Formats: sequence, structure tokens, C-alpha cells
Amino acid sequence: MVRLTIDLIAKSRNHFKKKRGLSFPHYLKTLTHLHFSSRNIDDIGDLSMCRNLTVLYLYDNHITQICNLGFASNLTHLYMQNNEITHIDNLSNLQRLSKLYLGGNRIAVVEGLEQLRELKELHLENQRLTPGEKLLFDPRTLISLAESLCVMNISNNNIDDLRDLAVLKELQRFSATDNKLQNIENPLFDTLNHQCLSFQKTHLQELEDVFSHWPQLLQMELDGNPVCKIPKYRDHLITACRNLEVLDGREINELTRQFLINWKASKESKKKKTIKQLLITYPLTDDFDTDQGPGHIHTNMQRWKPQQPLRVQKLKIL
Repeated sequence: MVRLTIDLIAKSRNHFKKKRGLSFPHYLKTLTHLHFSSRNIDDIGDLSMCRNLTVLYLYDNHITQICNLGFASNLTHLYMQNNEITHIDNLSNLQRLSKLYLGGNRIAVVEGLEQLRELKELHLENQRLTPGEKLLFDPRTLISLAESLCVMNISNNNIDDLRDLAVLKELQRFSATDNKLQNIENPLFDTLNHQCLSFQKTHLQELEDVFSHWPQLLQMELDGNPVCKIPKYRDHLITACRNLEVLDGREINELTRQFLINWKASKESKKKKTIKQLLITYPLTDDFDTDQGPGHIHTNMQRWKPQQPLRVQKLKIL
């Protein structure tokens, strides 16, 4: 068991190099960067003497819990990726934190960040989740980050829905590669011509709705999701994200964007004209019973009975 303590810092040649007239306690007070990655650390001890710490590197260790960092009110960068952390907690005092790296841990719920009003980057990729589990988001945390978060990485976390993230209106860079964003089927009832139709709504349309809430988005990565295989996937997202500069590692040409925007506007205009013409040609009547809910068609026609096979009819005659 290796615990990060003041004594461990004192024994580290990379940190304390005694200068003339500089005591160790004084050195700790002036310390701003602490490098203890890949040191087999599994616990964080009392580091309260490092009151001016701004950057802490603890990645590639065996830490199971974020603790004893309440003193670090000046901390701006925290690197704790590739540990054994299961919960995000004990960070409420780090109100100046701007970058938080927690990728490669065992976190199942993104929570406990309500007080981090200056957080700009949140990295949560590659959580080691149990089979069938996906990364979830506490709405309170998302709302609290809505005005500050600019960069988010949630790649490879079995995520199949992004609608909860729509509140993050300041996002500029977003990565959600290797997840499970895919097609879904929802029933939709069309009252035109008194018929109930089945309509397949793709998750791509839901993505467009989410991204329309991110006007600042400049760079996005969605490679490795089933939704990427939908025809014209790239075209749809380019028109939905008007300021997007890079999609899946490829730059977006402004002339291409303008062409796609004009094409979409033309297509929508034709669609509206078609619907208007159908409504004129086939006006809604009382045959559609709105009291029974969408998709219910009221009719006085007798129930249709399937005709019996000819062979059965001959047997009855005999």
C-alpha cells in the first residue's frame, strides 16, 4: 500500500531539492505542481501544507477514492485517469478547477460536480463498466456545468442517448466515439387518408435536436457508433451544426456546408407543399376518432372475414 503524503514528497528527488535558506515546510507552501503518476499510489493522505497547489498529476495509479483534496482551493487541473475510482465525490471545495481528467476508471454515474462552476473540460472516456452498464448523468451536475463546460469526452461508455446533454450549451469540443448511438423505432400515426402508418425515427434526428442546442460546437467525434452508418449521416450533422469545423477528424468545407444548407431548405419547402396538397385533397373527417387517441380509426364497415379455401367449401357441399 502506497499513500501519497508529505513524507513521500520529501523522499522524492523529483520534488524537494533543498535550496539555501529554504525549509521543507516553506517549499511545500510554494509548490504549485505535484507529479506522482505511475507510482502505485492507492490512497491520498494529508497534503494540506501544499496550499498553493494548482496542478496535480495522479494518473496511472491504483486510487479508489477521491479524498483529502478539500484544502486545494487553488487547484485548476486534476489528472486522475486510469485509476480504480468508482464515484466522483469530495470535489466541492475545488471551485477553481477548470480541467478534470477521470478517464479509464470505474465510474458509472457522473455526479458531484455541482460546485465546480469554472470547470471547462471534463474527460470521462473508457470507463471500465460491468457488462450491460452504461455511463449515466445526474441532471443536477449537467445543469450546473451548462454555463462553463467547453470540452467533453465520453467515448467508449456504452452510451445510447445524448438528449440529457442538450443543456451543455457552451460545448465547443465533444467526443463520444465507440458508443451505441444507433437507430431506434418509434410508432408514429399519420391521419392523412385515414390510415395508420409506421414510421422509423432514427437516432440521427435526435442527435440533430441535441446539437441544435450547442451553437458554439466546433469539433465533434462520433466515429464507431452505428448511427454513423446511416446514409448522409455527415451531411445531416453538418447542416445541424452551423459552426462545426471538424467532424470525425475531417475538416468541413464552407462551400459544402452552404450547399447542404440550401439543399435541406429546398427539400423542406417541397415537403411542406406536398403535405399542404394532401390536406386539401384528403381533408380530415369525422371518421378519425380523436377521443380514442392517435391511430384509432372509427368505421362502420363490417368486420372482414377471410374466405375459406375452395377445398373446404366443396367438402361442405358434399
